[in-house]
Amino acid sequence: MLKVIRYASLALLLLLGGVWAFAWVTKPPDQTLAEAFASKLAGIFGQAMPLPSQGGMQLPQGMVLGGPFTLVNQAGQTVTERDFAGRWLLVYFGFTWCPDVCPTELGTIAAALDVMGPAAERVTPVLITIDPQRDTPAQLADYVSRFHPRMQGLTGTPEQIAAVARAYRVFYSRVQRPDQGGDYTMDHSGFIYLVGPDARVRALFRPETSPEAIAGAVAAQLRG
Repeated sequence: MLKVIRYASLALLLLLGGVWAFAWVTKPPDQTLAEAFASKLAGIFGQAMPLPSQGGMQLPQGMVLGGPFTLVNQAGQTVTERDFAGRWLLVYFGFTWCPDVCPTELGTIAAALDVMGPAAERVTPVLITIDPQRDTPAQLADYVSRFHPRMQGLTGTPEQIAAVARAYRVFYSRVQRPDQGGDYTMDHSGFIYLVGPDARVRALFRPETSPEAIAGAVAAQLRG
């Protein structure tokens, strides 16, 4: 049995190496090696494979993120995805007590919009809290105003936050800090989501993606 597994593993490695070499030899000038490799694999396995967008990650085929939600904005008004209909969004899930990652990524979003210039008027930056217990509308209003004048802060009941997090497949978890008088922090995933006018996610940006890369990817989507 071990021999079979070894032979199968070796055959797979040889196949992938051959496909990579063939892609390198035959790729057109306007295509990257990674794109050519993915295209050749798609031909072998008979299905389309997602290619990376500029500065972002395309969703795997068949995966749908985003969709309907009901939340509360920083003015205390109930809002749904219909209030953003026809607009592009750059969405980040975080919380106002976050010491480092959240302000860094929100600053990146603001900087990306600055890079885009007038085209950024078509894009609304959004922070959705994963800490509704502490992030009241008033707290969010003060916080998001420090990053961008058009940034929207959204909160809601724990159930509403859980529902929108599921729709975007966002991980978050409350972590107690007994060393600080029973206070707590939040662990969470750190992707930035580019959401289209149909309320569906079009691309993801990893933490620490540069503002220029995000601006380029968003501008390309707007042109498309």
